[in-house]
Amino acid sequence: LLTRIKPGTIRLKVPDRDEYELVYVSGGMLEVQPELITVLADTAIRAHDLDEAKAAEAKRRAEEALRDRTADINLATAEAELAQAVAQLQAIKKLRNRH
Repeated sequence: LLTRIKPGTIRLKVPDRDEYELVYVSGGMLEVQPELITVLADTAIRAHDLDEAKAAEAKRRAEEALRDRTADINLATAEAELAQAVAQLQAIKKLRNRH
């Protein structure tokens, strides 16, 4: 199976430990084989390294751009930026709920 990566959170198994690490990813490709999963992400940020204030501001700006149809914006870009910001905020929320 080969598929595109949408903005979201993945759980990575930490070798030799019982814990997982949350990582925000967006863009790129995912390949699934019987014994191996390969993630080739354009962007990968550990959830604990995400900046909530920056993600919230990016979400606000993208929502504003989508509401203001008279502005000279690229609709696809604004939608992609909104999806990325929402996914980052969800990653932060998942990380908080783990502790």
